[in-house]
Amino acid sequence: MHRRLWRASVSSVAVLVTAVSAPALAVAEERADGGTTTTHEPLPLERLFDNRAVSDDKRPGRADFDGAGNSLSAQDLRAAGWSPGSTLDLDAATLRWPERRPGQPDNVRADGQRVRLRGAGDAISFLVAATSPGGAAGEVSGSGTVRYADGSRSAYTLRAPDWRGGPLATKSVALPHVNTATSGQLDEKAKLYAVTVPVKKGREVRSVELPRDPGRDADLHVFAASLRAGSPGWTGSWSASPAGYTDMGGWRDRTMRLVVHTSAGGPKARIRLENTFASTPVEIGHASIAVQGEGAAAKGAPVPLRFGGRDGTRIPAGARAVSDPVGFSVPADTNLLVSIHLPGPVAAAPVHSQAIQRSYLSEEGSGDRTGEAGGGAYTASTSVWPLLTGVDVRGGPGSVVALGDSITDGVKSTEGANRRWPNVLARRLLDQNEVPRYGVLNHGISANRIVTDRYPGDGVSTDTGGVSAQHRLERDVLAQTDVRTVVLFEGINDVRWDTTPEQVIAGMKAIAQRSRERGIRVVAATIAPCEGYHDCTAEVEARRTKVNDFIRENGGTFDAVLDFDAAIRDPERPQRMLPAYDSGDHLHPGDAGLRRLGESVDLRKLAG
Repeated sequence: MHRRLWRASVSSVAVLVTAVSAPALAVAEERADGGTTTTHEPLPLERLFDNRAVSDDKRPGRADFDGAGNSLSAQDLRAAGWSPGSTLDLDAATLRWPERRPGQPDNVRADGQRVRLRGAGDAISFLVAATSPGGAAGEVSGSGTVRYADGSRSAYTLRAPDWRGGPLATKSVALPHVNTATSGQLDEKAKLYAVTVPVKKGREVRSVELPRDPGRDADLHVFAASLRAGSPGWTGSWSASPAGYTDMGGWRDRTMRLVVHTSAGGPKARIRLENTFASTPVEIGHASIAVQGEGAAAKGAPVPLRFGGRDGTRIPAGARAVSDPVGFSVPADTNLLVSIHLPGPVAAAPVHSQAIQRSYLSEEGSGDRTGEAGGGAYTASTSVWPLLTGVDVRGGPGSVVALGDSITDGVKSTEGANRRWPNVLARRLLDQNEVPRYGVLNHGISANRIVTDRYPGDGVSTDTGGVSAQHRLERDVLAQTDVRTVVLFEGINDVRWDTTPEQVIAGMKAIAQRSRERGIRVVAATIAPCEGYHDCTAEVEARRTKVNDFIRENGGTFDAVLDFDAAIRDPERPQRMLPAYDSGDHLHPGDAGLRRLGESVDLRKLAG
């Protein structure tokens, strides 16, 4: 029942009592008409907890998350690394899982409560889930208010997917069971979500008012909230998107030496690791960074990296870890070696599958090799990037994100040559003084789409096409290091796989709107031609043309437009790529075509 009414017998009369939130500090405020009204001072979120979501598997009846006797498993949470009081870095926001025992109040049902939240940042992150009868709502939403130190306010809309009926693609963690008070444990996914809402940049936040009770027997539950501080003073130099969660064959006590190519340089460095799509934590024993010499050998002694002052770290399921800044001069436009010791076991890991780069692995059981300058211990190789998602440098003007599919990912370019069009763009930015020398972050995923998920977002899979651009936008764009501009170049896979132009256009509009709400400049690129590829039919061409017409017309959706279609099409037959730019499969440009795309970018459009 809504608001969890409970029944007691008093002198044989049934009395209904409504559960209430923890008391807030009441104060009197003077109204404009000279009267007074009672308001409440904001309280820490945990003082407002009024619902029990987590139960021990042996005592499931001590929690009731959804009013029907169902709850989250404390054992499943611990297995995922979400133990009471755990600090979780979710999409660059630090959130704390409630430090409560199973059966204690651990979340608040949003109903206009004022939460104390102080500081500045680029967004507020909420750890949430909705409950509704049978998960039927799919999503529960409501409007709230952010209050600032200068007396101003801003409105926001918080949308929480249902803990049972919501999507896997955007979840922070999925637990394997649902506890019930009467039917034992169900083999059904229970999901929790980190959702961000924008705040006014540069203004000090004092509190946030949660949305009002949504009614309809549905509740929006908040477990944690924090300000996402952003990354001032840092620039992203290299990045890659988690594209799937693949079987690693049971790695144990092994060191990866991953080769990545920088864009911007700087005097200090840090790395970002993400355990995206996972159901269990991963242990990092040691890590280091170095400039590549030959193969797996470093030019000098690798510089050790630490995490919160420690040699290694444990990354919970769905979370990320950022290393402490280290005094290591990162050259621009250069290959680095990032070495990561995995004490193991590692059965599966999030990967970026199309690295277009050879990296190196030590033998199973060979121990920590992160400190070795020589490459002799690295006797195996890999063509994927597991776990590592970013290298940041200190200083610089911020980052440009290239959000795309296989053409942005560099499929069909020369392995190890760094000839992807974002690499070309990065070199052009380094060689000029007209606009800021942004770092360039490549978030292309081969086979990715704007509208639908290729990889479902959970579980071990051989599919590494990623969740949709809309579903990964928070992680791959909004949470990236000091991002200033996003270049959206995607859609060919949608129109090839029967997505309507109207759906693609709606997806582009949604990406643009969400990005611009966060102060990010949005530049859209037209979809390249593909006649001659086996499924690029006349119908596909008609869809592509309609989407490109929308992009060129713009209508204020985007801050600027790049005509990648015009840059590489054959003037004599515009529905196909110019043969000189074609890799040979008629869908992917080769090195020359990718160079042409990178060189066609008007750099002024990146900065406005």
